[in-house]
Amino acid sequence: MNDSRIITKRIELSAVKPNHTETDIGQLVKLAEKFNCGVVQTLPTNTLLARTLIPNDHNILVGSNIGFPSGAHSTAIKVAETKEMVNIGCDEIDVVINLPKFLSHHYNFVLDDLKAVVDHAAGLPVKVIIESDYLTIDQIKKACELLIEAGAAYVKTSTGWVGAGATLKIITLIKQHVGNAVKIKASGGIRNLTTILQMMDLGVERFGIGMTSSLPIFEEILAYKFDEVYDRK
Repeated sequence: MNDSRIITKRIELSAVKPNHTETDIGQLVKLAEKFNCGVVQTLPTNTLLARTLIPNDHNILVGSNIGFPSGAHSTAIKVAETKEMVNIGCDEIDVVINLPKFLSHHYNFVLDDLKAVVDHAAGLPVKVIIESDYLTIDQIKKACELLIEAGAAYVKTSTGWVGAGATLKIITLIKQHVGNAVKIKASGGIRNLTTILQMMDLGVERFGIGMTSSLPIFEEILAYKFDEVYDRK
């Protein structure tokens, strides 16, 4: 596939801020259709709407965010959110690690919390948001160990609400630690195609990009000479 879909199918286009309205969700879906994005990401209150707006002939997945954005919800609440999203036809689950418990070294609690979400996701891929800007190098490694043990499919760098989000340094560190045990989703602070290509070289499978910052990136992608310069399978 030597065209822009090499990149756009990896993009999870998101509208996950509290001021995103139903009109915004409509625009989100239209952008995803126009640019052949792989996933649209919304807050739980907008997930069913996104699901109903995607035409049957478009292979766009719907993702939702659990325990968002702090991760500090009780396990029971995270499980209830997960079950609801499964029931309404969500395709993928992004869950925020319980940061207060993690930073307090309650690792067994964090592991059980993540396992509960994975166990109730009905086989859907679960991406664990570690909010890397809050963590030291050793803490990032520990968070990755826990989410791998919990059965997550992806490690995700950030909600996009805190700090720099995904950086080449953080992605390199994560890849060195997780290898092929889980996939990597880079999220937060991705603003250009160059960064996306560099992160793909480092092993990133998915990119979380906010709807409001996506248009300049899509323009770069559409103008890029994939056949001549950049050939990825």
